[in-house]
Amino acid sequence: MPDSLAVAVLASGSGTNLQAIIEQLHEDPGSGVEVVRIIGSRAGIGALARAERHHILTAVHPAGTQSGDWLLGELDACGARLVVLAGWLKLISPAVVRAFRGRMFNIHPALLPSFGGPGMYGRHVHEAVVASGVRVSGATVHFVDEVYDNGAIIAQWPVPVMEEDDAEALAARVLKVEHRLLPAVVRAYAAGTFELSDSGHVEWKGAWFEGEAFSIVRGS
Repeated sequence: MPDSLAVAVLASGSGTNLQAIIEQLHEDPGSGVEVVRIIGSRAGIGALARAERHHILTAVHPAGTQSGDWLLGELDACGARLVVLAGWLKLISPAVVRAFRGRMFNIHPALLPSFGGPGMYGRHVHEAVVASGVRVSGATVHFVDEVYDNGAIIAQWPVPVMEEDDAEALAARVLKVEHRLLPAVVRAYAAGTFELSDSGHVEWKGAWFEGEAFSIVRGS
């Protein structure tokens, strides 16, 4: 795809957010986005199988590697200009964060800064939300820095927490909006609609959503 934004996606699980990016962006010639590499945190995960089905090159992060040199080399080799964490559970090394400052973001299944930080991923997040008694959760896309779930927030989408919800029911509802929010943010970045300022804030250059894109999702 000439002149497309080269994106590397990092994943640790089944890869449903990766699938949304592939279907909504990678396979859309008008999106301005090409997924050039899928990097898994370990072999055998669903995200790598999805990548192979769509003929996207893959790599597996070596176990025990902490310095960031391997990941920087992989990202350089594939020409990635944006890195998207889609269910990635490893802390990104400071060297990689510095190299991709303003060009790396993550999706989190809650409304940060609530319910974030070490150990807060997947089902653990939704269990904590339900146990807390709050009535609104959601999804957050944020820039990545050296601390888990700490970088500047780019966009959020609220999701109601129903009285009868358990973690599984809430997770399913939040995942539906993750599959819309993350590709929308990647598309907006590719179009140059926002950027991370030198002061560490997200600067928007215009509206980037249409119609009811951010209406609250109700029901399961």
